[in-house]
Amino acid sequence: MKIYIGNIFRPPSEANSIILQVTVGCSHNKCTFCGMYKDKVFQIRPLKEVKEIINFFKLNYPFAEKVFLADGDALSAPTEYLIEVIKMLKNSFPRLKKISSYAGPKSLLIKNAEELRALREHGISLLYLGLESGSDTVLKKVQKGFTAEEIIHACQKAKEANFELSLTVISGLGGKELWQEHALSSAEVVSKISPHFLATLTLMLVPGTKLFKEAEENRFQLLSSQEILQELKLFLQNLNLSNTVFRSNHASNYLPLKGILNQDRAKLIKIIDEALEEKGIWPLRPEYLRRL
Repeated sequence: MKIYIGNIFRPPSEANSIILQVTVGCSHNKCTFCGMYKDKVFQIRPLKEVKEIINFFKLNYPFAEKVFLADGDALSAPTEYLIEVIKMLKNSFPRLKKISSYAGPKSLLIKNAEELRALREHGISLLYLGLESGSDTVLKKVQKGFTAEEIIHACQKAKEANFELSLTVISGLGGKELWQEHALSSAEVVSKISPHFLATLTLMLVPGTKLFKEAEENRFQLLSSQEILQELKLFLQNLNLSNTVFRSNHASNYLPLKGILNQDRAKLIKIIDEALEEKGIWPLRPEYLRRL
């Protein structure tokens, strides 16, 4: 029995969770910037196999309180399948408080409102979704497969089903050519979605990806650390949120930030300004310490 197939990825906030790989790879797997699942063919793991894995975790971590469903878009699995997985988890971990999952726009758009409510009522409470950018131009260039309006609709469906929603934006994804459009459009879309949680990570080129090749051929130009901070500042300045938890604690980021938006916006922008003027308390994370 293999607990995991291939490399496993999780959000930073799921560091203390059991990572249960119910699907392998990503159902979309075409984004030009992403190399996470290129070595995998998407598949849904058999329930019998998942049950064996849960039993392993039950023996080794009987008091687990959090479970994260992997891989890249576990919510794309059939609703009935996911409900069976949830039942097994609840029967195995008496202290279980939270089940979360990555969710792509497609999985939210395909499932109807009743299916999403059923998954929420059975126990999945938090969904992580990569917006990446609010610019349709950027989304098309990176082959996200969806428009900003489609992603907004998918997120609205999740919120209507009472899921907590954690949204991710990738700083620098527009490159030097589209950095302002990327910042402004992303702020507009995030404001419309109004997620419970918002995170930024910073673009890092992964060898073997299409975007890496574009950069090698000078068809895409990376932003410098200073330009990334300028873009992040513009993004924050144009958000219209009331109670969204914001984090930029991903290892790819040059400057860790945290706060509540928009309440803490002025404080966050002040930190960015001080970093840009090299007056900040904390230096920017050097390139050799950045990780995906």
